[in-house]
Amino acid sequence: MTNMMMTIKEELLRLEKEEHIKIVYACESGSRAWGFPSRDSDYDVRFIYIHPVDWYLSIFEKRDVIERPISDRLDISGWDLRKTLNLFRKSNPPLMEWLGSPIRYLEAHDTAERLRRLSEQAFSPKASIYHYLHMARGNYRTYLQGDSVRIKKYFYVLRPILACEWILKYGAMPPMEFDILVERLVPEDSKLRAIIEELLERKKAGEELDYEPKLAVVNDYIERSLVSLEQSAAQMPPAKTDIDDKLDDLFRSSLREVWM
Repeated sequence: MTNMMMTIKEELLRLEKEEHIKIVYACESGSRAWGFPSRDSDYDVRFIYIHPVDWYLSIFEKRDVIERPISDRLDISGWDLRKTLNLFRKSNPPLMEWLGSPIRYLEAHDTAERLRRLSEQAFSPKASIYHYLHMARGNYRTYLQGDSVRIKKYFYVLRPILACEWILKYGAMPPMEFDILVERLVPEDSKLRAIIEELLERKKAGEELDYEPKLAVVNDYIERSLVSLEQSAAQMPPAKTDIDDKLDDLFRSSLREVWM
């Protein structure tokens, strides 16, 4: 176990004691899970937690998020289980990504696995595509305009675009790993694929990838994709799900399993 892994596990245990909670799941959610961290990338730890039963038996609304300031490259925050389940029924893409993260720091009890088994029923292709489109547009507009651009930001536009392409092709939540998206969706013999693989090699080698001349091939692909994906999303029907009873049951059984 690496020193940072031990630090993360110790921090999760400390949070449980300080907040009087039980953490049922914790994972990596950032560039490390995507497969292209920099040498100085933060550890973006996200977790799901549950309070004792009495905490929920109140007439008052209470804070359902726990956050800690970034320190020593550690960015850590989590959601209460009830908040988590309400977001899950809306097919919240960040939450769906957490559940599919390839880097898991903690998984206690069977709450997360039960959510994974329900993911297919909760997943909304239309809502998810709009989420990724919003992310891609924002990053493209902010970082990739002009003749000189922040070259590493191409990953933060390409990944959500490829996530949209995955949803259209497979009708399922895309994997977090950027390598898988590229391998399955970008033609192997294309110039776009060659440029992406070169950027990946440079980033994994630790290059800073700061301001450089824009990559016309990639920009053209991005601009075409944003238009076509918007058109495809607009034509998709909204998802219909009926899992409320199952989520209520999951919430009650998790409370019993963890605290009773």
